[in-house]
Amino acid sequence: MIEYLAQTGSTNADLAARLRAGGFVPEGHWLVADRQTAGRGRQGREWFDGAGNFMGSTVVHQRFGDPAAATLALVAGLAVHEAVAARLPAGVEARLKWPNDVLVGTAKLAGILLERAADSVVIGIGVNLASAPSLADRQAVSLAGFGAVPDRDAFAADLVRLFDSELDRWRSFGTGPIVKRWLAAAHPPGTPLVAGEPGEVPVKGRFVGLAEDGALQLRLADGTLRVIHAGEVRLDTQQP
Repeated sequence: MIEYLAQTGSTNADLAARLRAGGFVPEGHWLVADRQTAGRGRQGREWFDGAGNFMGSTVVHQRFGDPAAATLALVAGLAVHEAVAARLPAGVEARLKWPNDVLVGTAKLAGILLERAADSVVIGIGVNLASAPSLADRQAVSLAGFGAVPDRDAFAADLVRLFDSELDRWRSFGTGPIVKRWLAAAHPPGTPLVAGEPGEVPVKGRFVGLAEDGALQLRLADGTLRVIHAGEVRLDTQQP
């Protein structure tokens, strides 16, 4: 179920290329790389490929009756959250941030990237196990910063198992239970957030929750509720 590579450009790009070329990639198959030379996150950002970190991708083939593909970010987030929470010491909590990050405090521990490939969704996951990058625009942290360096292959095996369980729940019970469990693992209601892609006028508000379809709900300063279906969202450290 896990195909390991010493080095590749991007595990997401590799799986997408196989699908677009007509190749069959079964659900449950993961591509995990020791190093990536062209790994990326949202907005095409370069993804740090520190040795010993987890960098892997899998594929979900959309079936008739499946929930919306975008909610797979919640599915992946829950699996990553559980995998990292089991490796954090008592008193240290990981929190989910919409749509695709796992944080410890205000620092990014893991990221998720969804990409369409025909009727399938390629899901890429990066987790800072051994080291974290120095980023100009945000903090980052690794699990090694809280204790021993986790074994990458053991982490991969746990994540594959957890993702498979979450995917089965997603298909069996829909997004309702997924949203409730995601909210329980997220930053608390009232957390100040700012939404907007680079170059856009930012939308500032406080976290209210998620809609049934997994969209972000923000309460603006004038009391109105804004629903965000896609885009960049950051913790707003400027709001009190």
